Amino acid sequence: MNTTSEQWIERGDKHIATTYGRYPLVAVKGEGCWLWDAEGKKYLDFLAGVAVNNLGHCHPNVVKALQKQAETLIHCSNYYHIPSQIELAEILCNNSFGDRVFFCNSGAEANEAAMKLVRKHSADNHGNDRFEVITALASFHGRTIGTISATGQDAVRKGFTPVVPGFKYVPFGDIEAMANAVSEKTCAVMLEPVQGEGGVNVAPAGYLQAVRELCDKHNLLLVFDEVQVGCGRTGKLFAYQHDDVAPDIMTLAKALAGGPPIGAMVATETAAATFVPGTHGSTFGGNPLMSTAAVAAMNTLINDGVLDNCVAMGAYLRDKLEQLSQRYSFAGDVRGRGLILGMKLDIPGADIVNAAMAKGLLINCTAGSVLRFVPPLIVSREEIDTAMEILDEVLSAINVENG
Repeated sequence: MNTTSEQWIERGDKHIATTYGRYPLVAVKGEGCWLWDAEGKKYLDFLAGVAVNNLGHCHPNVVKALQKQAETLIHCSNYYHIPSQIELAEILCNNSFGDRVFFCNSGAEANEAAMKLVRKHSADNHGNDRFEVITALASFHGRTIGTISATGQDAVRKGFTPVVPGFKYVPFGDIEAMANAVSEKTCAVMLEPVQGEGGVNVAPAGYLQAVRELCDKHNLLLVFDEVQVGCGRTGKLFAYQHDDVAPDIMTLAKALAGGPPIGAMVATETAAATFVPGTHGSTFGGNPLMSTAAVAAMNTLINDGVLDNCVAMGAYLRDKLEQLSQRYSFAGDVRGRGLILGMKLDIPGADIVNAAMAKGLLINCTAGSVLRFVPPLIVSREEIDTAMEILDEVLSAINVENG
């Protein structure tokens, strides 16, 4: 007899740490933009593992790469050279500003590596008194003690103080506030080109360029956290490319391997030079299995028209969302870039997320009242139409409830 969703949830509640407010959905299968639960119900997945499944669920190129590599070599130490890791580093550097890559397992680890690197670089070049990093309010950089210290949200630090000192937070998009925060102790600025968890906030035109100029003026390293918005999510391979502003360091994870866990810190030769043997490491970082999957995912992203589809479908989805926003008084502006889009609401979004899931559409709400849409970059016009029909039904019901 098949195990039901209710049975799986009951078993999980006994032993899994309660770090997530989980929905009553037990995922057992995925294909393309669709997810199935234990009862066989089909869901249109516009959350995509929180912007992880950019190529959809179980993309054939990634699956084949994993299967072949799993039969050959799953893991070996980074004391040795790993061909697929080298290939992946070449792909990332040849398609970005970067010269060198450090591999790890997650976005939080990539951001930890970046924070260690900027401090080490500053210590080597300017002395130990120059260690502060400026980040933005409403930012999100991870869940480790170091990355919650960098995150510009008090909520994620609650109960975990004292956090790591040496961070200042300024309003996102305010270059004057950024300039005023720079002191003799500042060593770097760390920003998301598009704030995902903070409410899908896009950097204003000219802002990233102004930050770059500020960093150059004060000899500061500039870090772009592209964990959520990199790897094609915005319609370009990396989000910084929209503004034609190259950072010194960029962090990646989520979609890098098309589903399997891997993180990366990409850096210029100048910034990376301060990392020498013994300064940092990761046992599993860039292991043969994960880096092989990432090579397949990145090659698919670059060569198979995925970015063009992201641009076209991003514009189509945005237009559909704007039409809905105009129809309902509690719906506000639609913002984002490519296929990371948000709809601001005048009401909490949790009930809308739950109602959409009941009808077979998976989305989520961030910052309390911003519906976030991050479907796979392979999404079709027909799938967007289906998603918007469901969302329209949900919003219409909410509208009736609100009188």
